[in-house]
Amino acid sequence: MEQTNMPQYPLSYWLDNDSSPSFPRLQEDIEVDVGIVGGGITGITTAYMLSQQGLNVALIDAGKLLHQTTGHTTAKVTAQHGMIYNKLIENFSKSDALLYYEANVEGKEIIEKLIEKYDIQCDYTEENAYLYTNSDDYIQKIKKEQKAYEQLGITHEELEDLPLNIPIKLALKLQNQAQFHPIKYLQALIEQCKKAKVQMYEHTTAIDVEQRTDPAILTKNNNRIQCKYVVSASHYPFYDGQGFYPTRMYASRSYVIAVKSEQNYPGGMYINVEKPTRSIRSTNFQNEDLWLISGEDHKTGQGKSTIKHYEALQSFAESTFSIQNYLYRWSAQDLVTIDKVPYIGQLTKTNERIFVATGFRKWGMTTGTIAAKIITDTITNKNNRYLQLFQPTRFHAKQTLTNFMKTNADVAKHLLKGKLTYTKSAEQLKHDEAAIIRINGKRTGVYVDTEGKIYAVDTTCTHLGCEVEWNSAERSWDCPCHGSRFNYSGEVINGPAKEALKRIKYE
Repeated sequence: MEQTNMPQYPLSYWLDNDSSPSFPRLQEDIEVDVGIVGGGITGITTAYMLSQQGLNVALIDAGKLLHQTTGHTTAKVTAQHGMIYNKLIENFSKSDALLYYEANVEGKEIIEKLIEKYDIQCDYTEENAYLYTNSDDYIQKIKKEQKAYEQLGITHEELEDLPLNIPIKLALKLQNQAQFHPIKYLQALIEQCKKAKVQMYEHTTAIDVEQRTDPAILTKNNNRIQCKYVVSASHYPFYDGQGFYPTRMYASRSYVIAVKSEQNYPGGMYINVEKPTRSIRSTNFQNEDLWLISGEDHKTGQGKSTIKHYEALQSFAESTFSIQNYLYRWSAQDLVTIDKVPYIGQLTKTNERIFVATGFRKWGMTTGTIAAKIITDTITNKNNRYLQLFQPTRFHAKQTLTNFMKTNADVAKHLLKGKLTYTKSAEQLKHDEAAIIRINGKRTGVYVDTEGKIYAVDTTCTHLGCEVEWNSAERSWDCPCHGSRFNYSGEVINGPAKEALKRIKYE
């Protein structure tokens, strides 16, 4: 599918020609020890680990396994998560910052051991990871991060140039990091889950938890999974349980283009610290280097037209790397907690049998893996030294209150703004174009497909009532408040929304 222009439709390289097995929809009530919601790296790894401990496990996904966040990652297996360690020392403590580093190192080691144990062919390669800046304003910030590395004993190098031919002013290098093909890796774990009799179901949406003596997962099709423990590994927690997660996280999108270059890729994984984000790695494609260039982070449903983010990456690639062909483009969405550390553990203090893993801030390969270990250890009554660091019920007064107010002020702003805005009429729309109009006084999203068919939806998000905005790059309606996404006909793509947008009759 080589082409000199940007592909018209998004498609993740990892999911192209996906040969993952298909699983049925749940159509009956079942009873297991542990019910897991979410078929990405966290849910599948948790199912694998628990099944290896002899527990009876069921895993469900609202769509197809691997096709959500995990299928759209850049798949870096690293403990270098941007400029995180200085912030952790400042806002948590030195010991907590070290625990965060060691947790991600252990996540990487778990992945490596599983690859070796099952001889998984997933393009796993060890790479150096580089954190760099080309901005004078960020030199001192990188130096602060380097000081944090020194305090924590993280082996590193300071550099003033990179193997990659891009201008920089300062960089930090971590050795012995890694990258892989996430779908190939998880396909192997799915096979091990099948051997361990894990029950797996696709196109099965969890909508609630019923709590009696033991919890039960309730599905959209009125089936129930009776279990002793529930694990929410569904990107956004499908069940809140008065944990108030919408007020403590926000959704962020980023973009990836996969290209061939006239240059030879020099190895390594690279990410800058200033905005806009530029993240670069390669993968093997038909015995050649496929460059993955990503970045352009922004809050979901906010900012400029989303196609402009792809165009910005394209401009960067063409001016820097002598691009020959564009093969793929796709976007990713992840959640960011108000203190930048994932929520992993018991949902709330009063929901000890319900576990959550969320807020990976786009670094879900290692943190998703260690989340599986933390949850498995807790369910099987084993101590885990990372439990307190990631505990969802934690509270750090200064940073938590400040970021809580910022996050929710932004939600309130977009809730009000969305109620007041609309654009041109449907008659002005071209094919493959959308707009927000008024139909009988109601704010309505209208999309005209490539054949001229009109789809009209009520733009009020079914989660908490914010107004969705059109995402031109992905042809979706995105909520700027909590990150729910719907396709052009209104069906849910990403939660926390569980119900589709209401279809409007257009005449």
